[in-house]
Amino acid sequence: MNLDPGGIIAWLVVGLIAGWLAGLVMKGGGYGVVGDIVIGIVGAFVGGFVFSLITGGGTAGFWGSIAVAFVGAVILIAIVRALPGRSPV
Repeated sequence: MNLDPGGIIAWLVVGLIAGWLAGLVMKGGGYGVVGDIVIGIVGAFVGGFVFSLITGGGTAGFWGSIAVAFVGAVILIAIVRALPGRSPV
């Protein structure tokens, strides 16, 4: 997944938005600014991997990147919650 225009600020914004949205859907609230960014960025990698397996890769653009990162963040939160011995995220 490529984020055009790229840059660390764009990744932080995508991570923040995607993590916040995933927090709303999966928990009913966010995880704080830093938590949302981390969940969103890691979710972007998870979502990018999943979508590249399905579609063969490509460029999603800004809004597409948010959607892919959101799906990945939801998957990430679900996986962490399914692990035994973990506190609920």
